[in-house]
Amino acid sequence: MDSGFAQRVEAQRERLATKPLREIEAAVAAKRVQWFEQRYAAGTRRTWGRRPAPRTAFDMFFFEYMGLRTDDLRVLRANDREIVWSSQNFCPTLEACNRLGLDTRVVCRHAYEKSTQAFVSLTDPALRFLRDYNQIRPQPTACQERIVRVDFEEMTQIAIQEAKQSQRSGNKGYGAVVAAGDQILARAHDTAVTEQDPSCHAEVNAIRAAVHTLGDSNLSGAVLFASCEPCPMCSSLAVWANLSAMVFGASIEKTAAQGRTRIQVAAREIVARSPVQMEISPGVLEKECLELYQ
Repeated sequence: MDSGFAQRVEAQRERLATKPLREIEAAVAAKRVQWFEQRYAAGTRRTWGRRPAPRTAFDMFFFEYMGLRTDDLRVLRANDREIVWSSQNFCPTLEACNRLGLDTRVVCRHAYEKSTQAFVSLTDPALRFLRDYNQIRPQPTACQERIVRVDFEEMTQIAIQEAKQSQRSGNKGYGAVVAAGDQILARAHDTAVTEQDPSCHAEVNAIRAAVHTLGDSNLSGAVLFASCEPCPMCSSLAVWANLSAMVFGASIEKTAAQGRTRIQVAAREIVARSPVQMEISPGVLEKECLELYQ
């Protein structure tokens, strides 16, 4: 172990011993975003195209930002849709966790998943970073991770299909999907009318089903897609489920203008006042979604 690496391990040990994981997550995310924005300021950013390949984000983060070597990361599969790799680099977080007796599955999920996603999203929010927490050191000898491109319009289209099913069944016409990368964990529509339960919004039903699918109430890494901007109740549930992003079509403001009864508090405001990091991507298939609520 060289002196530079030993110093990084000690700094990480001190950080993990004295700071909450959410505080570490926020600080690391801010540092990574600042580096990206300084290096790729407007007018000087590399031309990577409208839809950069997952490999673009991978190379920028691990080789340009983190300074790792190609030998550290064994690429298992790479194409226009995803890149999957096995991380075998000397890792200060791994060593610090070993010294403190901390579970790397907890530390990496709560401090270094969304902070990595924050960097990846700067290349394209549709690129999603995922880590296999069954394949993370020190239990196996390498960590398996991937970046996958998710088609926001395709997922939102499924939410629209659910909204139309809601209308046909006598409910209010909202649909939602929860996906981890390109894997759909749950799709649902609102059932408040037919079940006589005002809490049964599409997003609530989808999040509950996704939690059941995973057997885990922490949905970090997953994205909520909705035909309409989630209401304050649903946005708050997304926060408590620790989702990584919300993507929606029609906004609360515009659906209210069309005559829908809404609590006019934006999802972005709920997230901004919450303890979690969550990306918000509005206006996906907005026209199609607004047509549901005319």
